[in-house]
Amino acid sequence: MQAFLQADALIAADHPKTVAQAQACAGRGDERAQVVNIYYWVRDEIRYNPYSFTSNPEHLRADITLAAGEGWCVPKAILMAAMCRAVGIPTAVGFADVKNHLSTERLRAQMKTDVFYYHGYCSVYLDGQWVKATPAFNRELCEKFSLKTLEFDGHSDSLYHPFDLSGQRHMEYIHDHGTFAEVPVAEMYAKFDLVYGNMMGADASQWDADVASEAITSQ
Repeated sequence: MQAFLQADALIAADHPKTVAQAQACAGRGDERAQVVNIYYWVRDEIRYNPYSFTSNPEHLRADITLAAGEGWCVPKAILMAAMCRAVGIPTAVGFADVKNHLSTERLRAQMKTDVFYYHGYCSVYLDGQWVKATPAFNRELCEKFSLKTLEFDGHSDSLYHPFDLSGQRHMEYIHDHGTFAEVPVAEMYAKFDLVYGNMMGADASQWDADVASEAITSQ
């Protein structure tokens, strides 16, 4: 279990800013309440932005995501794991391939696929069991795209909804790579290099334009 409490190069649970933010968010409740508080803070205060993806794994570091105030699913999961570890709660990072049925036109064109390989989530050890949590999509984004917000109570797994609020297909889990004490950087980036070459060095500011355009269209 100690491996899921340690800080490392990416899960920077010992970085002063990570520690301070974790302590501020967690509150003084039991471990489950602390994890739930951290989950909602990461979900909503760190904006989801797939165009923040870069070829440099160092940009996945928890403290960098914290400073940026935005990130895609993997750095957001890493940040949640770091914050949970910072308050002494064992947390793993998990990865799955998911088929996203609702993404923006420009994002689909750049990715050239509707599969998100190595989508990131967390698995937290609470009361003798591992519980999955997915803090990727912030509430504001979900509201703009008529998606169900992904809630987390610390008892049940929090995984993507298969359908949106109108009943259209949303997310489909294709393959679960499992959970890890450390981020499998080499394996993950080998896949990214193979399938997401067009995403490297994308303009992160494009996401706001995408959301504005597609949200208006979907209303």
